[in-house]
Amino acid sequence: MDNTLMLDSYKKLIDGNRRFSLSKKFEDPEYFKKLSLGQKPDYLWIGCSDSRVPANEVTSTESGEIFVHRNIANLVVHTDANLLSVLEYAVNVLKVKHVIVCGHYGCGGVRAAMGNTMHGFVDNWLRNIKDVYHKYETELDAIQDLDKRADRLTELNVVEQVRNLAKTVIVQKAWKERALHLHGWVYGINNGLITDLSVIHDEKEDIEPIYRFEM
Repeated sequence: MDNTLMLDSYKKLIDGNRRFSLSKKFEDPEYFKKLSLGQKPDYLWIGCSDSRVPANEVTSTESGEIFVHRNIANLVVHTDANLLSVLEYAVNVLKVKHVIVCGHYGCGGVRAAMGNTMHGFVDNWLRNIKDVYHKYETELDAIQDLDKRADRLTELNVVEQVRNLAKTVIVQKAWKERALHLHGWVYGINNGLITDLSVIHDEKEDIEPIYRFEM
């Protein structure tokens, strides 16, 4: 790509931002003033970094309604300080009512984790998905169609990440004090629809005893 095309590609974003600002001001002259007063979202969205799955757009919500964390393949890893910091702020400061893990069919991270090809540093991250595969290996290996197998691993990965949320001190402490619901969703890029996997955790009794903290 030559410099002119690169500059045009970059300028597209700035021009788009100006159109966004003007359109919002046209719809509501007080829009940005009200937005600057703070946020009080009911939801924390833990999603994939994939550019095709923007949380606000696929849920038809406005700025300020969803607090968002994204990483490759929407993982909840107990050593990820970034994720845990977002979770703690969302739960303890913003007082969100729902935490949603949203994966998506056709996830490149999930497909990469299903094979044995080396991809680089990201393989350390994808190991978490391989662990999910290993846990459900019998079920997954029985699915002959690779696309359907990847779809099922996507679903199982979401289920396990919701369980990982339930194992955190942050979530269990919140459960002791108030209602907080955990959900697992999968977004279909081919049809734009969200599937609720009905993975709902709202108390620590839903997880194995070894993971339950005494408070």
